[in-house]
Amino acid sequence: VQLQASGGGLVQAGGSLRLSCANSGRTFSIYTVGWFRQAPGKEREFVAARGWSGSATYYADSVKGRFTISRDNAKNSVYLEMNSLKPEDTAVYYCAARRVGGSYYSIPEKYDYWGQGTQVTVSS
Repeated sequence: VQLQASGGGLVQAGGSLRLSCANSGRTFSIYTVGWFRQAPGKEREFVAARGWSGSATYYADSVKGRFTISRDNAKNSVYLEMNSLKPEDTAVYYCAARRVGGSYYSIPEKYDYWGQGTQVTVSS
């Protein structure tokens, strides 16, 4: 599994961005994919997650209703559609994957694979 995140950039408050996470390796061992973010001086925090083959999705309260996680199996990719962006959404965003499903999808230490991160900056 090799994850590559992209799509970050600078956007004004209220704007939108779409992050992509492409997996260039095998997917048979992936059960859960997630997005996390880390702002300067803060710990890495959970943003969204979903099962690789299922339909269940999970969101942090701070992004619920504004962000959408989706996947495209044919392209081996996961996306994070971000709308109504706020300055507090500014962070480096990481995609991650793990070999199990179930609980603990919001805990970074429970993930096995990580992308390199992409910067999202929201100006006020």
